[in-house]
Amino acid sequence: METFIENQNWRYATKKFDSTKSISNNDLETLKEAIRLSASSYGLQPYKVFLIENKAIREQLKEFSWGQTQITDASHLFVFANYVDVQNDHIDNYIQNIATTRSLNVEDLQAFSDLMKAKLIDLPQDIQNNWTSKQTYLAMGNLLNAAAELKIDATPMEGFEPSKYNEILGLDKLGLNASLVVPVGYRHEEDYSQHYIKVRKSKEELFETI
Repeated sequence: METFIENQNWRYATKKFDSTKSISNNDLETLKEAIRLSASSYGLQPYKVFLIENKAIREQLKEFSWGQTQITDASHLFVFANYVDVQNDHIDNYIQNIATTRSLNVEDLQAFSDLMKAKLIDLPQDIQNNWTSKQTYLAMGNLLNAAAELKIDATPMEGFEPSKYNEILGLDKLGLNASLVVPVGYRHEEDYSQHYIKVRKSKEELFETI
């Protein structure tokens, strides 16, 4: 745990990436697995994660990311996209996955399936969209923590135009909405931000025991 805290102090939202450095395939697979294993309400994972490697597409995305160079200079770009409308199929597929993974009968999971459908399916779409979007933040947290453990830099970003991302990546057609963007790679030696002392609230200000 001491190393974990040390690495959390090491990480920061990188402003300038070294475009000459790339993440190894092995480390990239570790980052993907960390995202896959992330906590999620009900375990449903109502989102998809797109790994954008195509340079031309990333140039297009940069235009709608306030021109931030992290989009194109980082080794890889993760785009988290949430389902805007939870459908019966999402839950049915999840239930089938549980049954297959744990060698259970689908019928044995009917109560769990009914519970999820009762809680989610009839919610107004804006509330569903808000809920599924929150789930992507949980997955992003795992990505940031795993990256720090590997001494890989990562920058969580909300500074982009989701509608344009949806258009460029064809997310609308999939019932998805771009909610978060995370470039990952290695900090440039010229990035002044890496030298700043991390600023956070003190424990006394942040926590209160009741």
